[in-house]
Amino acid sequence: MTTDLRSDTVTKPTPAMLEAMFSAKVGDDVLDGDETVNALEEKLADLFGMEAGLFCPSGTMTNQIAIKCFTQPMDEVICDETSHVYRYEGGGIAFNSASSVKLLHGNRGRLSAELIEPHVNPADIHYPHTSLVVLENTSNRGGGSCYTVEDIEPIYHLCRLKNLQLHLDGARIFNALTETGDDPKDYGHLFDSISVCLSKGLGAPVGSVLLGSLPTIQKARRIRKVLGGGMRQAGYLAAAGIYALDHHITRLKQDHNYAKVIGEILSGLPFVESLLPVETNIVIFKLNGGFNADKFVEKLASHDIRCSKFGSQSIRFVTHLDITEDMVHHTVGVLKKL
Repeated sequence: MTTDLRSDTVTKPTPAMLEAMFSAKVGDDVLDGDETVNALEEKLADLFGMEAGLFCPSGTMTNQIAIKCFTQPMDEVICDETSHVYRYEGGGIAFNSASSVKLLHGNRGRLSAELIEPHVNPADIHYPHTSLVVLENTSNRGGGSCYTVEDIEPIYHLCRLKNLQLHLDGARIFNALTETGDDPKDYGHLFDSISVCLSKGLGAPVGSVLLGSLPTIQKARRIRKVLGGGMRQAGYLAAAGIYALDHHITRLKQDHNYAKVIGEILSGLPFVESLLPVETNIVIFKLNGGFNADKFVEKLASHDIRCSKFGSQSIRFVTHLDITEDMVHHTVGVLKKL
């Protein structure tokens, strides 16, 4: 059996999740509503202490809708230089929102109020208008690094002081919450919008939900329509999200433990030059000069282990719902023999 560590997006629905999908009550979410979609949106909004939610096909769409909601052409968005909204969303900030981006060099993908403040532009016609800060939790390229509520609070206060909006790309927000123990409702007080992905660690096949105030979500619904994100009997997909929220959050700790086992082994191997701290389910390490990343990926593939090249000399492993203890033992055994 292949051990697929490329991403937590490769998970397949469990039999119980499929059963929940097959039995979902559906309608037309664009025409007059879908009750299962409504239930998912309400469930997540309540969980995070926010007013409303909007179910979308992807996290890229929820992020891009949020940015469009909170910016005007000629505005500027502040984010980390490694953030998903900048690196992996196809230039969407420029294309969809006609806004520029101020890239900051954070700590493994995480920003601080002290880092952000000097880069909020003054009211000067030579500069774009700073209007939005975007955080990512966990940080993908930061090796799954987490913000805590305590980390975010000073950023929130800075944004209020400077009249900035604050959006969270919560692609792996439940991985972060699993590690920090923070209450998700605290996030609702800190962010103007939150994107919650259901198709990564939670194991649903499709979908993300954008959370925010009622006026924000009303505006977001119109933008979703323009972007082609309105779906009809989407309740079949939303049912998978509800099942994931009910059954797959508590098991995320197992993914983190598996990642830490792999990280511990890697830290002592001679071909590893450096390893980012393993906090959640992502393991990123750099090979020393004697190893080529492409060849390394090919070598693991010959042992039925799939992983991702993450730079010229870097490799990423991601643990998830479909990774078993036996797969971890197999991976560790192969790594030790390389």
